[in-house]
Amino acid sequence: MTTAPSPDDLAARPMPAAAHPAPIIAPYGAWRSPITADAIVAESVGIGSVAFDRAIGNGDAANDIAILWTESRPAEGGRIVIVRRAADGTTADVNPPPYNVRTRVHEYGGGAWIVHNGVVWFSNFDDQRIYRQEIGRQEIGGGPPVPITPDAPLRYADAVLDAARRRLICVREDHTDPANIVNAIVAVPANPDEPDAGAQTVLAGGWDFVASPRLAPDGAALAWLSWNHPNMPWDGTHLWTAPILDDGTLGDATLAAGGESVSICQPEWSPDGVLHYVSDASGWWNLYRCAAPGLPDGKAAAPLYPSEPLYPDDAEYGRPQWVFAARSYAFAGDGSIICAVNRKGFWSLNRLRPNTRALTPLPIPAGEMGRGDLAVSGSTAAVIAGAAERPMSLLRVNLDTAEWDTLRVSSGVDIPSGYISPAQPIEFPSTDGRRAYALYYPPRNPEHQAPDGALPPLLVMSHGGPTGAASGALDPAVQFWTSRGFAVADVNYGGSAGYGRAYRQLLNGNWGIVDVDDCANAALHLVHQGLADGSRLAIRGGSAGGYTTLAALAFRNIFAAGASCYGVSDLAALAADTHKFESRYLDRLVAPYPQGANIYRQRSPIHHTDGLSCPIILLQGLEDKIVPPNQAEMMFDAVRSKGIPCAYLPFAGEQHGFRRSENIKRALEAELYFYGQIFGFTPADTIAPIEIANL
Repeated sequence: MTTAPSPDDLAARPMPAAAHPAPIIAPYGAWRSPITADAIVAESVGIGSVAFDRAIGNGDAANDIAILWTESRPAEGGRIVIVRRAADGTTADVNPPPYNVRTRVHEYGGGAWIVHNGVVWFSNFDDQRIYRQEIGRQEIGGGPPVPITPDAPLRYADAVLDAARRRLICVREDHTDPANIVNAIVAVPANPDEPDAGAQTVLAGGWDFVASPRLAPDGAALAWLSWNHPNMPWDGTHLWTAPILDDGTLGDATLAAGGESVSICQPEWSPDGVLHYVSDASGWWNLYRCAAPGLPDGKAAAPLYPSEPLYPDDAEYGRPQWVFAARSYAFAGDGSIICAVNRKGFWSLNRLRPNTRALTPLPIPAGEMGRGDLAVSGSTAAVIAGAAERPMSLLRVNLDTAEWDTLRVSSGVDIPSGYISPAQPIEFPSTDGRRAYALYYPPRNPEHQAPDGALPPLLVMSHGGPTGAASGALDPAVQFWTSRGFAVADVNYGGSAGYGRAYRQLLNGNWGIVDVDDCANAALHLVHQGLADGSRLAIRGGSAGGYTTLAALAFRNIFAAGASCYGVSDLAALAADTHKFESRYLDRLVAPYPQGANIYRQRSPIHHTDGLSCPIILLQGLEDKIVPPNQAEMMFDAVRSKGIPCAYLPFAGEQHGFRRSENIKRALEAELYFYGQIFGFTPADTIAPIEIANL
């Protein structure tokens, strides 16, 4: 890590030739940019959940392998579509409109579909039923999706196919009684014409949460994870194994690894039946393996051999399991493990040879990886990755030659190289002698230049989670700001993933303190470096980052403006009115509730608007079940009553995070308009005005 570059360092770097004979002199923020909000939403998709599948006949060679992935499409209202790329390179959608491949288990979802031999099973967002769809060779949609689960208040995720027993084994979240939501591992008949179609068998339950049911290659045993409140899966989980009995139920379970203060994620069986997993027992999420010497009589799981780390390393081989089925490693045909590794916020793809303990990087552009999504078939890997000058993309990697090609790009926005401001990692001093981290983006636009002596406004970004992390991949939404004359600092405050368990736990009991300190100190550091205008500092964030934003504005006198997207303003209200998965999350981040009600009040921006003196814009989805709209509405009313300039933009039909293109565009442009009004510049874009109270 390095400190922030000095102004002289930046000036010494060669810039691409300008498109005009001389740059246009214009204030920071008022620069005209080709990276428009229209282009961002029209040309962008979210890529995720990659998988391989064998050919489906009708002309495919027997050994041909198809690659499938999901796309979240803002232009289709955020609908998630499974896309299949055949061996001949042709692509087509699998699920037709209006089917939307998204599960609401834990509200954040993930693990919404699987594929096997030309058949896809997926959860449909509108009714949360599992559908089975046969893929036809010609128009791909070989048959309409057929539901295999009842029309009931049940949600499903993270399925595996138990082919020998013609069933799916998955996580089920039962909302029959909204006051007592039940999570369990269940078996569901895989076909609608099974004699017991519609019947479901609970295989494992009794914990608050379960995840990652994984079937041994011979079908004789099942592994899964469990945890209980107040733990989140990155706090402590238990890894279990059990034999599958003749009647399809499970025998006695054996604890393989984990505990109340050890986080286990991604259990997987190797092709030869050895159980692998990721554990942070050492303080870092590393790869481990253990093996069962057999399951005698099929009745009880035998004791597991002691677990062993495959490659002890001060780096992360996993990430917080906010969603199901996130994969950070997979097995190659030669017995090696292809794994994603995060070192101080930057990802790489590697090949680990367990027997020799040799770790070799694979030379692909992978400074960032999409939730660790990767899949391997033989000597071919498919991985979702991005880099400083490449947006998140689906890459196909030949593991024999290390050559790679791009199959799909998340953003079709063609950004001329002269407008790209690559992420620059910085490390800076924070409170109590700690070091914190951020990605710094200087303003960059070859057609414009600020007046002599001017410094750019700084936009500090506070990521969500709060266990998330800043992404080093090229993001048009970040370049939207830098190409208009903003400097950007995307802060990996204490609590962020990628720096080990101790750094991740810095927020325990300190949410609203450590994260706020680090965001404020990042801004001050760049001001002291002469890289930002200390009178025009803004902070923005969504979800947990929205809370950090509001807390920074209420409890620090550093920032001159802020933007909160579906952020928390009242911690007590969040503790009392949120979904099951996060209903006890604040026990660790703040204090047990209601015992610590006084701490909740002390940390809630809504109760400290007397300390707030700068303008705010609040953006909120009206169907958000994670941070309900009343959080933003209360904050807006309180700030408006103080006479402080403020704006509130509610978005009908949006949940936690904006998915519709028209709303993404409106939110981005409204925020730019807001900063223009507050910081005294006129954007070059034509933007529909927003109403700003008290201005």
